[in-house]
Amino acid sequence: MTRIDPDELDGSLYRTLAGAVIPRPIAWVSSLSPEGVENLAPYSFFNVVSTSPPVVMFAPTDRSNQPEGLSDTARNALDTEEFVVNVVTEPLAEAMNVTSATLPPEESEFDHASLERTASETVAPPRVAVAEVAFECELYESIDVGSNTMVLGEVVSVYLDEDVTTDGKLDVEKLDAIGRLSGSYYCRTDGRFRMERPE
Repeated sequence: MTRIDPDELDGSLYRTLAGAVIPRPIAWVSSLSPEGVENLAPYSFFNVVSTSPPVVMFAPTDRSNQPEGLSDTARNALDTEEFVVNVVTEPLAEAMNVTSATLPPEESEFDHASLERTASETVAPPRVAVAEVAFECELYESIDVGSNTMVLGEVVSVYLDEDVTTDGKLDVEKLDAIGRLSGSYYCRTDGRFRMERPE
């Protein structure tokens, strides 16, 4: 058994953490800069934080080479207090990967990946038109955690494609989301199995 002491490590624990905490859901976050430039980027440090109120979070990793150490997405979310989380399904995997490229702040990843956008109802940033699930969010809070910033958003509107619902409710057997592993590895959610929770 190998033991790692983070205080004695030459570098960070990113590879170990990202490789062991798997699979991770992917937030494909669309945002707008204060100047109105669209941004779309994937984040696998993402999860649900609360259901009442409904809050999700994403945490961009250290971007020390960018202004204020923030990604464009995080800076937009903090400046405008709005963003949209689009769920990445398998048909969108390649487009999601294209939007992970590092682009100048004035260039839209929607255009770079040739993705159609659609207007949101309650927030200014657009949604990915073909995303089967999307959460429109208003900034709930942001928390600096070391060199990262955790962005929490309260879900103010939800969009579900009829193809992933049964009787108007999200059907986990119909949503073919993908998950992030580590490096260039991803996984599918078509290997589902059930276990009943003990009483």
